[in-house]
Amino acid sequence: MPIDAAQALAAGPRSGEISWTRKDVLLYHLGIGAGVPATDPDELRYTLESRLHVLPSFATVAGAGSPGVISGLSMPGVDVDLAKVLHGGQTLTLHRPIPVEGTATATSRIAAVYDKGKAAVLVMRTEVRDADGPLWTNDAQIFVRGEGGWGGDRGPSARPEPPAGEPDRVVERHLREDQALLYRLSGDWNPLHADPEFAKPAGFERPILHGLCTYGVTLKAVVDTLLGGDVGRVRSYTARFAGVVYPGETLRIRMWASEGSVRVAVSAVERDDAPVLADTVVQHS
Repeated sequence: MPIDAAQALAAGPRSGEISWTRKDVLLYHLGIGAGVPATDPDELRYTLESRLHVLPSFATVAGAGSPGVISGLSMPGVDVDLAKVLHGGQTLTLHRPIPVEGTATATSRIAAVYDKGKAAVLVMRTEVRDADGPLWTNDAQIFVRGEGGWGGDRGPSARPEPPAGEPDRVVERHLREDQALLYRLSGDWNPLHADPEFAKPAGFERPILHGLCTYGVTLKAVVDTLLGGDVGRVRSYTARFAGVVYPGETLRIRMWASEGSVRVAVSAVERDDAPVLADTVVQHS
């Protein structure tokens, strides 16, 4: 079996130094659609170095080559076909605001391996800290088609109830035709997001958008719409990737606000509101 759960869980953590600059932050913000309109003062907080603050989801790409989804596939006990891999979900916990430039240590390990029958799910945990202490913790759920069925732990199955009532806010965000090509410059080079000849055997009509790009677009919409543009208010952010997004589509982002949290659902407008993000919660101060 290409995934040896016992070996993957027993493997020691991997640590390495990561660093990022203002340029990396600016590129990430552009990759998730910031800068429209280009002269809007609210957008300049994401696109102009003299006013820059860091959207917390930048943590998913900080350091570019740092441990993450792709590196998780090279951990001991894991040997899978990249074409069978999808990003199933992401949970980000912020310990303090992310500086616009920094150097830190990222420590990653396989925290869980679940047998879903027709697929396996790996939970890749990355903890990042700098000289002043913990910065953030990332949990990436990596879905590997065709690699389940060995009789292992199925993992948690309970999901939160869908939000009740009409959303408090609904916004739409149109994605560029070249959104995936721009976003991948932040470090995710999976050809599934760029090469049509790779996407077709994987079962897609054309390259799909990175799930983490949709993740970033969504968080930005929540921060800008309900948190007054204050990135420092975000405490944690979790989402399940419920469907694919194609570059050039429009995301419809529905938000239900309550004390200390925002529930979110995201769909693709052009495909009859097909779900793309579900079980999505932003916890905030």
